[in-house]
Amino acid sequence: MLEALFLAGVDTFRLNFSHGTHQDHANVHAAIRALEHKVGRPIGILQDLQGPKIRVGTIRDGKITTVAGDPVRFVLAGSDGDRMSIPLPHPEIFDAVAPGDDLLIDDGRVRVRVTGVGADFIDARIITGGVISNRKGVNVPSAVLNLSPLTAKDRADLAFGLELGVEWVALSFVQKPTDIIEARGLIGDRAGIVAKIEKPAALDHIDDIVRLSGAIMVARGDLGVEIPHEDVPGRQKELIRSCRLAGKPVIVATQMLDSMVAAPTPTRAEASDVATAIYDGADAVMLSAESASGQYPREAVAMMSRIIESTERHKMYRSILNASEPGEEETAPHAVAAAAADLAAAINASAIVAFTSSGTTAARIARKRPKVALLAVTPDQTVSRQLCLLWGAHSVLSQDIHSYEEMVERASATALTEAFAQPADSIVVVAGIPFGEAGTTNNLRVVQLGRAA
Repeated sequence: MLEALFLAGVDTFRLNFSHGTHQDHANVHAAIRALEHKVGRPIGILQDLQGPKIRVGTIRDGKITTVAGDPVRFVLAGSDGDRMSIPLPHPEIFDAVAPGDDLLIDDGRVRVRVTGVGADFIDARIITGGVISNRKGVNVPSAVLNLSPLTAKDRADLAFGLELGVEWVALSFVQKPTDIIEARGLIGDRAGIVAKIEKPAALDHIDDIVRLSGAIMVARGDLGVEIPHEDVPGRQKELIRSCRLAGKPVIVATQMLDSMVAAPTPTRAEASDVATAIYDGADAVMLSAESASGQYPREAVAMMSRIIESTERHKMYRSILNASEPGEEETAPHAVAAAAADLAAAINASAIVAFTSSGTTAARIARKRPKVALLAVTPDQTVSRQLCLLWGAHSVLSQDIHSYEEMVERASATALTEAFAQPADSIVVVAGIPFGEAGTTNNLRVVQLGRAA
């Protein structure tokens, strides 16, 4: 099935550590690496950590049915709760909320408004009634909670994932830039960090979070619970634009083809939602239950791939994409990368070949969304797999280069071998000199294939 999903269009596989054992994930990881060897193409693996999920405790009879106007009380300690003592074993909530704040229970199905707070209790009134049952999740959209994004479980899972060799680690419920700094202290340079944007607090610090992260995930599930539904599409566009400006990959996720969990085709609205993310300029779109537990995983991947391809071929695609293009950063590396994209279009080059040790050069070119193919050539296997998330990048693992002549020869051979160019075609080559030094995008060259360097 993994091979079928790859052939249908998957570039990066997500391991969701909210579910399954370490051995389960180790088996899937090994199967993906075996598939990578078989197909001869880099495949990225993203470890998605569960994060600090806040839940109510155990309730007498398993549930409480509430209606608007009912008083309720949440207590810090205790079990076998009732309407006036619902266990909420999270002291950080008691420290953060104030009268007037709302708590959302069970993905917002039940909404309560805080009327009073003590050291170990929260009094509230039901605004939107419904059933509160054992272990249902609680969202606190109006408060920044004094929580690390990494629980004890996450730290154990992270150590295991890094030992396996994942390329990306996704942090759930990021609230502030220091959350990324804390995770980076544990991860070092062993994997890229994907900040999942699903808390309103993160939106208040988004520029710093984008700057500190390797990539961003627009996690619309919890985000859509904590901010109004009608605000999510606009926030999605803002986040994608911020990431394009910074040259960071951005993933749009959650319920993209949700009806395909149980049906072989999506709704028209879902197809439009995927296309909207493509028109917005997303680097990647993500399936969750559709491919993890649904009845039609292969069909869901194939459908998403077809929507992407059809959207990118549409006559309106380029004009919409260009209209939302962020301004240029006034640095020499960004100017060189932008010039490469423009030059390749002007001379009708077959491809842009970017030599990149860290992935930065390729990302700078990709932010321009060039009209021609982008071959990202790197000597680092981890980088080659991380680049699977980047818009338009066809990553190629290759030995490091040490001279100008070797650069031209390797670029020409790669473009021909990977079938992105024919003899006598032109390619645009971008690199940083000194070779192999990260972040130095400073050299641009046009190469006519078949001619001596």
